[in-house]
Amino acid sequence: MPSVVDICNKALDKLGHGPITSLEDGTKAANLCNRNWGMVRDEVLRDHPWNFAVKRTTLAASTEAPSWGFTYKFPLPADNLRLLEVRDLSTAEYQVESGNILANDSVLYVRYIRKVTDPNEYDHSFTNTVAVRLAFELCESLTQSSTKKGELWEEYKQAKIDAKGVDGQENPPQQFEEDEWISVRY
Repeated sequence: MPSVVDICNKALDKLGHGPITSLEDGTKAANLCNRNWGMVRDEVLRDHPWNFAVKRTTLAASTEAPSWGFTYKFPLPADNLRLLEVRDLSTAEYQVESGNILANDSVLYVRYIRKVTDPNEYDHSFTNTVAVRLAFELCESLTQSSTKKGELWEEYKQAKIDAKGVDGQENPPQQFEEDEWISVRY
């Protein structure tokens, strides 16, 4: 599997720039990659529920209760980038505030996108998508070409569509329960 430097070099290749040997090698390209890598990775992770980044867990209530409106406060997991689903709520009411989920149940079951820092866990489609996005972010600084930057944005949008399609085919279709808004029609 590729390393972070390999992914950065793929981004630099798209810019017609030479490779780097490490994120700390002192070159302008390495410094830019080092500064932008984490933010770009997390933005692309947050953008889609990538199968390799989705995690399920059970949250226990904090000893500190919210001041009003809800009975319990649940700290979000430390590696949470985006909350996808909260399950088994008796009232189906919750609110996300300040890194916590506020609810009236004493236990919550959640699915979320986790921060994945190990490139060995990345899907190949994700690797390509994040490399194109990184190239887009570095383009202005390394090429001074707004035309190239526009081309990279279009390439990124297409890479994202392609990657989401492949990622989505790995799971079966989801069946959603009918709620009273749907069933009242019958």
